[in-house]
Amino acid sequence: MTKWLKLRQKDRILDLCCGTGRHSLALANAGYRVTGIDLSPVLLREARTNDPDGRVTWIECDMRALPDDTMFAERFDAVVNLFTSFGYFEEDSEQLKVLRQIRKALKPGGRFVIDVMNAGYTEDHLVPHSKRVERGAVISETRRIEKGFVVKKIVVQEPNGSPRRYSERVKLYAPEQLSTMLNEAGLVLDTIYGGYEGEIYDARQSCRMIMVGHR
Repeated sequence: MTKWLKLRQKDRILDLCCGTGRHSLALANAGYRVTGIDLSPVLLREARTNDPDGRVTWIECDMRALPDDTMFAERFDAVVNLFTSFGYFEEDSEQLKVLRQIRKALKPGGRFVIDVMNAGYTEDHLVPHSKRVERGAVISETRRIEKGFVVKKIVVQEPNGSPRRYSERVKLYAPEQLSTMLNEAGLVLDTIYGGYEGEIYDARQSCRMIMVGHR
């Protein structure tokens, strides 16, 4: 990915939807100056715990509305949005706000990576139900595609405890749709990869759709 982004040592990278920081910290380890943004204070708390030396700048905010200060306007050499962290919102207009924030954060000529599920592959290979055990808890997940969204219901059953229930939803996009939205946001799509090793993208066979481009 760093090759796709044409990064140099000490370049500034924004990890948009950084979660617990696994990608941010890997980039910091590689010598880049990294800012991680996420809406979840719980995930950011874990990210800070994983970063005792404070190598990454961690900020809590909505991906649709980055802080309006000089730290974000045309500040970054690259923006990464990884492992299906795009498509959370019901309306395309809200997803477009995210893309415009990416443009705002990038320096002129700065590059981006947006990594999402490939719609065709997901439709063909969706697993309706799965179950696993983690730290003694049984985690059951059901999945379906509804109105263009992958909807996932999660039940966590702790030993001797009441079940906890969660839901997730992410929109599936065809490459043409996302390309149009990128153009509308003022971003240029250069390449689509089908996997993390730079595989050629195939609409039905590729498990990922990784959009790489620039401002």
